[in-house]
Amino acid sequence: MFLTGEPGAGKTYVINKYVAWLEAAGLNVAVTASTGIAATHIGGMTIHSWSGVGIKDFLTPFDLEQISTKERIVKRAKAVQVLVLDEISMLDGKVLDMVDQVLRTVRASEEPFGGIQVVCIGDFFQLPPVTRNGDMMRYAFECNAWLHMKPLICYITEQYRQDDETLLGLLGSIRRNEIEEEHYTLLEEQTEIAFEQIEPTRLYTHNADVDVVNNQKLAELPGPIKKFQMAGKGKKPMIEGLVKNCLSPEVLELKEDAMVMCTKNNFEAGYVNGTLGRIIRFDEGFPVLETMDGKEILMKTTTWELAEDGKVLASIEQLPLRLAWAITVHKSQGMSLDAAEIDLSKAFVHGQGYVALSRVRSLDGLKVLGMHPNALQVDPKIVLQDVKFHVESTTAEDAFIAMEDTEVQEMHERFVVAHGGKVPAENEVGVVKSAQKRVQAESTYEVTRELLREGRGIADIASTRDVTETTIWTHIEKLAQDGQLTADDVMTLEPKDIDWGKARDVFDAAIVKYGAEKLKPLYEAANEEYDYTLVRLARIQYQLEEKASTPAPF
Repeated sequence: MFLTGEPGAGKTYVINKYVAWLEAAGLNVAVTASTGIAATHIGGMTIHSWSGVGIKDFLTPFDLEQISTKERIVKRAKAVQVLVLDEISMLDGKVLDMVDQVLRTVRASEEPFGGIQVVCIGDFFQLPPVTRNGDMMRYAFECNAWLHMKPLICYITEQYRQDDETLLGLLGSIRRNEIEEEHYTLLEEQTEIAFEQIEPTRLYTHNADVDVVNNQKLAELPGPIKKFQMAGKGKKPMIEGLVKNCLSPEVLELKEDAMVMCTKNNFEAGYVNGTLGRIIRFDEGFPVLETMDGKEILMKTTTWELAEDGKVLASIEQLPLRLAWAITVHKSQGMSLDAAEIDLSKAFVHGQGYVALSRVRSLDGLKVLGMHPNALQVDPKIVLQDVKFHVESTTAEDAFIAMEDTEVQEMHERFVVAHGGKVPAENEVGVVKSAQKRVQAESTYEVTRELLREGRGIADIASTRDVTETTIWTHIEKLAQDGQLTADDVMTLEPKDIDWGKARDVFDAAIVKYGAEKLKPLYEAANEEYDYTLVRLARIQYQLEEKASTPAPF
């Protein structure tokens, strides 16, 4: 299958839960990624290393024979039952074809990938594959292996990173390749960061710019440098691979008042990959990080591991920090940043502008330093393919909705039992729900609908459901479009502190004139007197009233 969705939709979160569930069921899972950095994020290895294809551009019969006689490759290929492949957008299609060849050969099966379950994760709007020597690049979905495996598409449409309607609209326009002059104007107006207490991270497209900024800024700070040396365990080549792809440096140099960024998730400690902060002092020999919201965290060392079959093959230990005055767009992929200054004046590949802009949570945390004329362009080929992904995902979703809950649960059980496992109970997977509870869960849209009909407000529903207010608005719009809400259902959302009838007159006239597809013309037609949430509400009410007044066809 292919798990996809916009940045911040929760792809990594979902796959981590799935891997935990599979392991609790006793199944053998290979966790891999297209790049070393991505592999480090998920505690796996690169697909190149795992499959034995290395840096080859193609496999000759001799190459295939050599790989299929290597004991470690044969052992893992025969034992694996689920192959997870993260950041698929950055994997050239020829590599996926080679992995398919290796698995079919070693497992002596003509089925795609030797008959194992393959789960690809990623977003093709993000950074594309890097080619060498001017070679022609192929996206993974263009290769023979992808066509033969015919993956089920799961397109996640929730949004957990951004809750800024204007930013979401901009990112959506980029994904549809509908960039207009107004979008460049919007970004040109991003000249100030709203957060004064924290220095934003600068995103550059080239490493040289990053190194210059970080070294210069650290040198300017008074006080002594404190050095933290990375330690490693395991075989030297594996340790070297972990060191190369870890976002924390081998030797981390810090001073008080240094701007730093967390390089790993630790929800219990209160930080995630991309959390920004400042070193305010050193306690017990460790730095104390003050985050943007004023929280103090004592940062202690953590480990990055390379594991296979539940065994740790190598590990490194270091503080999960790096200097954060600057970072490359490439290394920022997968991060959520509170504040960023973005220089896209040298953007040279599709996806760089989109990845950079989608790192921040809101326009309040964004400052644009430079913009190449093509920085917001995406590959038209991806736009067309994305439409297909949406259609296929909707088809798959409809099929599962039409199935009985017991039927879905039996599918889970058959898959696990067929591979010698046992469906785990909830307490065996920690926070991962059991299969039965997952399939019996109410539709997320229906939960929102019921809370809305109870008279609950947007903020209250969002807090209850632990999602952003933007997500709840998206639910309401979808429910309205599907005929699951009436105009009366959304009346409780009308603001009490303004003349809503007067506002509706303005918005209704604007919708008649400009249409209801885009929010910005409606926002501007009202002289920007109302925020975007009220624009959305007016559009929802207008559409519901129109639907109610339209006679049903005979």
